[in-house]
Amino acid sequence: MVFPTRLLVTALCFVATLCVLVSALHTQVLGQGIPGSEGTWITAAAAPTKRTEVAVTPLGGKIYVIGGFSELSLRNFMNLTVSKVVEEYDPSTDRWTIKAPLPVGLHHAGAAAVGDRLYVIGGFTASLFSIWQPVASVYLYDPKTDSWTERAPMPTPRGALTVAEFGGKLFAIGGKGERGNSAAVEVYDPSSDTWDSRAALPTPRDHLAAATVGQTIYTIGGRINGDYGQNLGTVEAYDPLADRWNQVANLPTPRSGIAAGVVQETIYVFGGEQPEGTFRTNEAYNPTTDHWQPMAPMPTGRHGLGAASVNDQLYVISGGPTPGGSFSNVNEVFIPPE
Repeated sequence: MVFPTRLLVTALCFVATLCVLVSALHTQVLGQGIPGSEGTWITAAAAPTKRTEVAVTPLGGKIYVIGGFSELSLRNFMNLTVSKVVEEYDPSTDRWTIKAPLPVGLHHAGAAAVGDRLYVIGGFTASLFSIWQPVASVYLYDPKTDSWTERAPMPTPRGALTVAEFGGKLFAIGGKGERGNSAAVEVYDPSSDTWDSRAALPTPRDHLAAATVGQTIYTIGGRINGDYGQNLGTVEAYDPLADRWNQVANLPTPRSGIAAGVVQETIYVFGGEQPEGTFRTNEAYNPTTDHWQPMAPMPTGRHGLGAASVNDQLYVISGGPTPGGSFSNVNEVFIPPE
């Protein structure tokens, strides 16, 4: 009776193998094992200038990388490495173009586009005794003329804020002023060149990110008084029509110095820093389910970076690969899962 015994063993092994395969398939269906289920990364042309603490925004299918800190050189020595540089990236050709510089060097500024123009709001600049002088300035850039125009300043000077667009207006949220964190939420109307104040940010913080989905602005992460040893996972949702804030699911990995972008009404949050190093972390938020999901990590961890969404791809550009004063010209593209 040896043959039947061997047959039984073989059958049992087959059943066990089948169970393992079914279990693996189930894991893949949950998005944990299918190649590309957490998205994929590719490398695009590096930016001409290595920088960190930049402002980044898309406009007209192109991406603008603005200001920040750059590596010390004879050209920026007098500006104490605070940069005026503006570079335009065209994803369709994978090429960079140098554009008219900012009127003044700025770092930790906010930027967003309305219509066919972009706006740079707030930030820090160099003064006689510091490179951390918060400003209230607003600069309009017109790509048709490659020129900058100063507009009405915001009421509260601050840097390391976040700026989001909704309904043709720009919301300047949070940041850090001369006395610490700001809870200010101030709205700029480009059509009238005027500002208005709104309900305060519930958790004042700086180095946060923001993203607009539908009729809600989500403010994500950040830190307390510029200290990346006090990173936050706080996510607060603002309804501009009701002028009301709500708490939603926390960012799973508390981070600051981050960037965020939106593809198909999902928010992706990249990078950041802490005392131990920079983050490669990439986490996605679904506002409909109020749920976070880990995505494919960044190839290069960075803080002070920017992200821009063009044609359902997220371009994650510049930033420091180590905490504090470091620089890169990295341009990595995240392709979210379908």
